[in-house]
Amino acid sequence: MLKVVAALGILMASMASLEILSLPCQGGEGSMAFKVESPAFSNGEKIPQKYTCEGRDISPELKWEGAPPGVKSFVLIVDDPDALRGTFTHWVLFDIPAAESGLIEGSKQGKPGRNDFGKLGYGGPCPPKGHGVHRYFFKLYALDIPSLGLKEGVSKAEVEAAMKGHILAQTETMGRYER
Repeated sequence: MLKVVAALGILMASMASLEILSLPCQGGEGSMAFKVESPAFSNGEKIPQKYTCEGRDISPELKWEGAPPGVKSFVLIVDDPDALRGTFTHWVLFDIPAAESGLIEGSKQGKPGRNDFGKLGYGGPCPPKGHGVHRYFFKLYALDIPSLGLKEGVSKAEVEAAMKGHILAQTETMGRYER
């Protein structure tokens, strides 16, 4: 019985240590978390039809703040993990200059990769009719290099491979859409 009590005590102490390690870091005065958002929709909310295949199919405006020191470029990847055949890539944009703090609606900033529609640039949400709500993750990466050294039209996998070891921070926002 004594061994069980001792083991429980060690387990509880370990759990407390893990809990402390998982607490978010608090920055100093004036620091802010790296975040991306869209004025077109709130995180977790419906993406307006304008930005989908049923609308104008243009990219929504995005804004970001709190990038860490040393950022030399950004990468944006938008994908849908709820697609029928696995994650579907809607937008790959890389070599976005570090001076940028967002993308305007319909932006052509940065270098476009090839999406899973087989096109360069943005391809808006277009889930199969009746398939239910799909989630679209707008993932922004802050990199420590000014360029990935890739040409336009590369795949998401090629961009992810080139980013490896250069990601300073990552943030995301998510929108939903259903047809």
